Amino acid sequence: MSLHVLNDKIWFPPVEDALEDGLLAAGGTLSTERLLLAYKKGIFPWYDGELPLWWCPNPRFILLPDELVISKSMKTLLKRNAFEFTFNKDFSGVVNACKTKERKGQDGTWIKSEVVEAYTELHKLGYAHSAETWYEGQLVGGLYGVRIGKVFFGESMFSHKSNASKYAFIKYVEQLKSEGVLLIDCQVYTEHLESLGAKMIMRQQFTHLLEQLT
Repeated sequence: MSLHVLNDKIWFPPVEDALEDGLLAAGGTLSTERLLLAYKKGIFPWYDGELPLWWCPNPRFILLPDELVISKSMKTLLKRNAFEFTFNKDFSGVVNACKTKERKGQDGTWIKSEVVEAYTELHKLGYAHSAETWYEGQLVGGLYGVRIGKVFFGESMFSHKSNASKYAFIKYVEQLKSEGVLLIDCQVYTEHLESLGAKMIMRQQFTHLLEQLT
């Protein structure tokens, strides 16, 4: 199966055309229209050099808010308000912290300047959101992503202090749940999110949920 190459036309091939690793297409731009279409179809971008690559892996890593797992140690931190929690207070700070955060086993970051610009525009339009944790007035953890309908599509998270990103995630999931969000897309497996209740489902099931919830 050959890789699809995108141009100026806003479209995506069927997600079933994705390669074994989930790579579906390459090229195009991160315009608002293209990004919103991608998310509704279960597709997300990662950069490789100067070229945006579009992915739809199978299986898909997701969290149902009702299945959020909070460990005893995290419950203790939450009970004593170990961090200050906010959302959409410092979107730029969160995105740039995710961009510059060093990650084990990764050389550089997929969050290029084009990504920052594109998601900042989505934020201005009310689609992209951030959640933040603060300690002694400093931003120490957080995450950002895109919300469409009853789905939140997580993009990236960072932590400068132990448990700061996990704290932000738990608090934000609880916030999203109170607002009627029924599905959180975690994209690909991480042990960190599995410990919080995330699980794998088949791509067909995931895209079916998107049709109902976005």
